[in-house]
Amino acid sequence: MKYFLGMCMLGASLLVPVAVRADDDQHHRDEKRYYDRDAKDWHRWNDKEDRSYHQYLGERHAPDHEWVKANKKEQREYFRWRHTHPDVVVVDPDRH
Repeated sequence: MKYFLGMCMLGASLLVPVAVRADDDQHHRDEKRYYDRDAKDWHRWNDKEDRSYHQYLGERHAPDHEWVKANKKEQREYFRWRHTHPDVVVVDPDRH
């Protein structure tokens, strides 16, 4: 009986890190990534990035609209702005 309980405990302890990692991966899958070809890096689009984008639009007195509706020129201008504001920059740590 002790052997059986020991094996169950060992099995459970091996599965916990896998379950935690799977949850973390799902969180990152919900975020879209956009490539900034000028800076050659990736930006994860999450709540923080969305707030920064709307801050950018406000500073430019531009009409408020969602990121997905911005054209390529607008997106490039936003990425340039992001890189000049390091206090709010959210850049993917897997920079290529």
